[in-house]
Amino acid sequence: MKYAVSNNTEVEKIPRDTEEIHMTRPIKSKTLKKLLEKCHINMITLSNSCFQRLSPKTRKIANEKGAQFAIEKKRGRAISIPLKTLLYIIELKRDYQSIREIERLTGIPKSTVHYLIKYAKRVKVKKGKEIIYLK
Repeated sequence: MKYAVSNNTEVEKIPRDTEEIHMTRPIKSKTLKKLLEKCHINMITLSNSCFQRLSPKTRKIANEKGAQFAIEKKRGRAISIPLKTLLYIIELKRDYQSIREIERLTGIPKSTVHYLIKYAKRVKVKKGKEIIYLK
């Protein structure tokens, strides 16, 4: 999994086995240094505008630790329902349940169910206050 990181992200909460992060905003060099010391991060993904605003010192620290930058274009807000519920909705649709039946079983409005089924290939999911990238 990939974790979203910004300046106010607590480094202690990110698991040690994390190999990839996504910067939602440019972070300070001290924060990145702590993160790279805690986890063995191979890839740092970020938007083009975030990469342009990233300080040279932060880029240098990442390069010294062997982390590579990749520019990604992932638009839109993260889905804020639990991952377990999302997987359950997709499973029900695969079992040929109607959208109204899924609404009745899960308690999620039918328009939201329709949206989730339509965009089931989404890769951003909100888990509490964190955004997790599934791919």
